[in-house]
Amino acid sequence: MSETSQELYSLLIPLAEKRLLVPRACVAEVVGFSALEGNGSDFAWYLGGMRWDGRLVPTVSFEGCCGERIPETGRRSRVVIFHATGNALPERFFGIVSQGFPQLVRVNPGVLRKEPDQKKNANLPILCQLKMVNEYPLVPDLEKLEAMILDAAGT
Repeated sequence: MSETSQELYSLLIPLAEKRLLVPRACVAEVVGFSALEGNGSDFAWYLGGMRWDGRLVPTVSFEGCCGERIPETGRRSRVVIFHATGNALPERFFGIVSQGFPQLVRVNPGVLRKEPDQKKNANLPILCQLKMVNEYPLVPDLEKLEAMILDAAGT
């Protein structure tokens, strides 16, 4: 197998204190943060819906989903629009607020190493943490996150 076939274009998404690593193919678009419409949820991390491409896309704070403080948004804040993996979300997309513009990276087995799970919590939308050169990004569990969004939107 050639080295290029083992590479995966991915995005490093900046959060307040961490970064997420996701395959580029999961992301539909990265847009500037704009006003959100009605939260109506009991979950603070569910920030409401953002208008994008003629849809109202549910938008969340990943930090909040993990029980951490929800960071304030600023002029550098973006919303990363993800393709839904299942059919549960009516609009088939959801957004995660980032604290800056994601960085495109090519990853391969030579630059990645799985870190030992530290206090793995099955309730959090995190698959694992990786060591990538001198970074320690989190790999989100997008299916779990979608289920959380569906639950929050229904309350």
